[in-house]
Parts: sequence; structure tokens; C-alpha cells
Amino acid sequence: MYYFCTYFDQNYLPRFLALHASLRSCRTEFRLWALCLDAASHDTVHGLDLHGVEAIPLPAFEGGDPALLAAKDNRSRAEYYFTCTPSLPLYVLDNWPSVDLITYLDADLFFFSHPGPLFEELGDASVGIIAHRHSPANRTRQRFGAYNVGWVSFRRDAEGMACLQAWREQCIEWCYDRVEEHRYADQKYLDSWPQRFDRVRILQHKGANLAPWNIANYRIRARDGRVSVDDEPLIFFHFQGFQQITPWLYNSNFGLYHTRPSSQVRQSVIGPYIRALRVSSPAAVPRGIRQVDRRYRFALRHTRRLARLMLGIINREHVVVVSGRVL
Repeated sequence: MYYFCTYFDQNYLPRFLALHASLRSCRTEFRLWALCLDAASHDTVHGLDLHGVEAIPLPAFEGGDPALLAAKDNRSRAEYYFTCTPSLPLYVLDNWPSVDLITYLDADLFFFSHPGPLFEELGDASVGIIAHRHSPANRTRQRFGAYNVGWVSFRRDAEGMACLQAWREQCIEWCYDRVEEHRYADQKYLDSWPQRFDRVRILQHKGANLAPWNIANYRIRARDGRVSVDDEPLIFFHFQGFQQITPWLYNSNFGLYHTRPSSQVRQSVIGPYIRALRVSSPAAVPRGIRQVDRRYRFALRHTRRLARLMLGIINREHVVVVSGRVL
């Protein structure tokens, strides 16, 4: 049994549902604590009665935590969400004594194979983190941190708890969407962990946290329904910044990282994610929540932004879906 936690609001609810569906499709035995950052997302998740999911309402999470509530008053919504990241696994460990190892997941992850190899690699380590592994074109992004917060594991032992509690204190003190010398949001704090704490393991599996910023490092192949990263199975992909523009057009966000999805990646990686989003969104998300980003609706009405949109299609950064088929 694996224990995971994540958080999301109503805008990220379809991504969470896709994440949950992907874990189930990999036949993973798991329990997933879902911090719902607004009432609408909590009502939906609670009503769906999803397998293995424990929905946490925001008032219960914040209750009795004056330090967290004080931080909420002096930062933006997104910055407050980042602030909550270390508090969530700590909340699970504090309230469910049987949990020995908790792994935080970003809600925009999508699993393609069983996560077991990552826990085997973690072994008896107290903390598990994954490097960004930036491709050469993205080396300057190292300023945002050497490690990615998309997957972070903590064991209920002295080193694991010390690391988690220190991270929480740092995020409550400072967690803003800007880069300073030794900090950026909740992420750059991880840079010091391998030197500051014992028993921190940097997971090396190439199929863990494949993402637009590192995919150019690898050869991606698909055979018999399985995707490989060089010679290792793809475990999960991080769909950071992935956006639906219209009912038939999606922005892969690869362009931000100076790359473009190959035909293989479109069909075998992006295609399954789009299908999962399309299955979850209409059936599970109440009317008014399921909406296209308004910035893109606005863009479609103006020639200059429309030109950029067409350039995204020509450059193959955007993904076109017709009758459920990824082109």
C-alpha cells in the first residue's frame, strides 16, 4: 500500500481526477489524501466517492494552525497554495499514525506505469526527491531550484520529520513567486536537503518526472502500449502548464521549454492525458467549473494573439484533437 497526498482547487479538479484514474489504471494499491482548496472541489470529490481517496476540506486543514492562517493574509492565492505544500504531508502524518511513508504529488502528474520501482529505489531512506534534470536549452532554469516539488517523499522517522518540519517553517516564513538568492516559492529550499539532512535519496529513475523541461534529454519510444524513456519505463509525466485552449485545441507548454512534442510523444504521452481529461471533465465537474481559460478565449478574438495561436499550431507545440483523435 502506497500513501500519497495532493491538493487542488476547482480549476485543477479535472487534473486531479486524471491523476487518480492513472494510478488506478496502473493497478496501484494506494490511499490518496486530497486537500480541496475550495468548497466546490470538495463537494465534487466527496460526492464521487473515489476509490482510495480521503477528501480534506480546507477549514479542517487550516483549523488550529494559526501560523498557516497568518501566512495566508500576506501572499497571493498561488503563493498560499505553495505555502501549504509541506503542511499537507505533515497533516497526514499527524492525523493518521499508521502512515509510515507519505509522498506528496503535484495534481498535474499522470502515471503510465506502477510507481513501485521508485519506492524500491528509495529503500529505507528518510526523504526522496527528484532533480529537474534540465535539458541543455533549459539550464538557466536552475535558478528555480535543482529539484522539483512534483514528487517528494517523507518517512516517519527522525530525519524525515526534521526535514519536513524545517521545510514547513521556511515556507510559512517566506513563500513567494519570485526568485531570491536561496529561495523560490516552496521549491528552492530543497536544494540544501542532501547536505543538510542525512538519509536523503535523489531518485535517478529516468521515467520519474519526465517533463517538458527534460524530455529533450531522452529517446521516447512506445511499443505494445508501453512508453519507455531511453531503456526505462515511463512511470509518470509532469504536465506542468498544460492548458485547454478550445474544445479541440490544447497547449502542451513544451514551447516554454524550447522544445516540441514529437509524434511519438503526442500519441503515446499527451494523447492518453487528453483522453483522461475529456473523460473526467464533462461527467464529474459541475457546470461553471468546466471552462476554458478566459485568457485564451480573449486571445481568439484578437488578431495579434490569434497569430500567436496559429504559430503554436504550426510549431507543433499545440495539440489538435478531432473526434477524440490526437492529430
